[in-house]
Amino acid sequence: MSYDLVIFDNDGVLVDSEPVANTILAGYLTELGHPTTYEDSLRDYMGAAVHRVHDLVMERTGQRLPDDFDATLHARTFAAFERQLVAVDGVPQVLGKLVTDRVPYCLASSGSHERIRVGHRKTGLDLWFHDEIIFSAQDVGRGKPAPDLFLHAAERMGVAPERCVVVEDSALGVQAAVAAGMDVYGFTAMTPAERLPGAKGYFGAMKELPALLT
Repeated sequence: MSYDLVIFDNDGVLVDSEPVANTILAGYLTELGHPTTYEDSLRDYMGAAVHRVHDLVMERTGQRLPDDFDATLHARTFAAFERQLVAVDGVPQVLGKLVTDRVPYCLASSGSHERIRVGHRKTGLDLWFHDEIIFSAQDVGRGKPAPDLFLHAAERMGVAPERCVVVEDSALGVQAAVAAGMDVYGFTAMTPAERLPGAKGYFGAMKELPALLT
């Protein structure tokens, strides 16, 4: 393969969490008096760290979310993950090929370390990802679309940004990868290609990814 490091987003790329998480988020915001549809949540928050929710609500309404917003959101989301979460179809096969081909990989997610671990334990992906190759927006000052998280992952993995490729399914994630000077492939299972401008290429099923990385 032609890259020295493959950086995976987590939510929507490795675990099929976006429908679950955005349903929970939209419902909770609506409950708090900030009417939000599932489609609104996908548009505004997919791929972002939770601080973006606080920022947009403040910007739009001048109101602060409750102090326990993050804790309540996470508790509801994790409970739903335990009931419903599955890995994205084809992910173990892709990871297996990377291991066979001796291509290093890691994960760089807007989600917290706890969220990542909850999802991986439920789906069995904890067998493929140990702590040293998991990077979260918690580890840097700014989340996506800033490039900080991807640059942090590359530095920790000892690979130059231009030798990295990112696998993303959100517009914010694609923007972050491009800003980091990395190639990025857009996963279009949930987000159409036209909403992921800047990607080098697009694929709709995980089994298509290895061919793009050669």
